[in-house]
Amino acid sequence: MFKNILIATDGSELAAHAIDHGVKLARALDAKICILTVTQPFHVFAIEAEQLEETPTSFRAHMKKQADRILARAAQVAAGAGIDATTIHLEDDAPNQAIVRAAESRQCDLIVMASHGRTGMSAMFLGSETLKVLSQSTIPVLVVR
Repeated sequence: MFKNILIATDGSELAAHAIDHGVKLARALDAKICILTVTQPFHVFAIEAEQLEETPTSFRAHMKKQADRILARAAQVAAGAGIDATTIHLEDDAPNQAIVRAAESRQCDLIVMASHGRTGMSAMFLGSETLKVLSQSTIPVLVVR
């Protein structure tokens, strides 16, 4: 069955459910897990308020701190279940592509994700990262609602 599971998280409450589910599945299957979060790189021309007020250096530091917090929380859930988790932070404009590449490069045989992260207008225009991963990945994807 599955022996190497990648769990993608954006730190949201929805993603926390996916982490819990992925960790329980890994424990039941005696599988390894990698926990991944993807942050956006700095853009000189941006519409996000976070990027308008920062320099590239301060933005990267801010995003690294946020990613470290997200990954530490997820690793703590894994540790509570007795599982050592590898944590990965990637910077990419296309989180869906980063998730698929990370799963492939780590030879994962399952990707676990929440059903959606974006809501409202941003979901309509940008689309669901989960849907994008589902359409691009040759690796099975478990979607946690």
